[in-house]
Amino acid sequence: MTARRDDEFTQYVVVKLGSMRRMAYLLCQDWQRADDLVQSAITQLYIHWGRASAMQHTDAYARTILVREFLTEQRLGWHRKVSLDVPLPDTPRAAPDLDTVLDIRAALASLPPRQRATIVLRFHCDLTVEQTAQLLGCSAGTVKSQTAKAMDALRAQLGSSQAPVLAPASNRPDRRGTSRIAKPEVTDHG
Repeated sequence: MTARRDDEFTQYVVVKLGSMRRMAYLLCQDWQRADDLVQSAITQLYIHWGRASAMQHTDAYARTILVREFLTEQRLGWHRKVSLDVPLPDTPRAAPDLDTVLDIRAALASLPPRQRATIVLRFHCDLTVEQTAQLLGCSAGTVKSQTAKAMDALRAQLGSSQAPVLAPASNRPDRRGTSRIAKPEVTDHG
């Protein structure tokens, strides 16, 4: 019974959503507020769908709900429904350097398939050496050597003595308790 009711409601909303949005826009003259009004009206319509679907004029019932939602919002005021004293979300992170991203993608694409798979599984998917070995059907030593060869090839292609910006998705330690982020070697040449 509930699945049938939900299917009928969903079908009705899919058909009428556009006209409800246009009507809400005409009421409030703002597309964002219109979307909010329609969402509130659809929620109320869902709550009363048993009664609304039994009526001969379901569209009139839905329009009445929409108009009442608009009038309630006008009477209570938008500022009473929307709280602006909530702390702002964290600031967005800086946009990535697209040239570097393209260079790394090109370098990664030039690797042999097995090395590329190893790098993607280890650094993009954040798998351990053991998980990568199991997925590739090889030994942990092979994963380590393939990773080392791939990193050397990437360094050579990118013209850097340091590892490219390929770090696992998390810094949590592996089973041995050591960090999985490869740290560049520091050598004293002087």
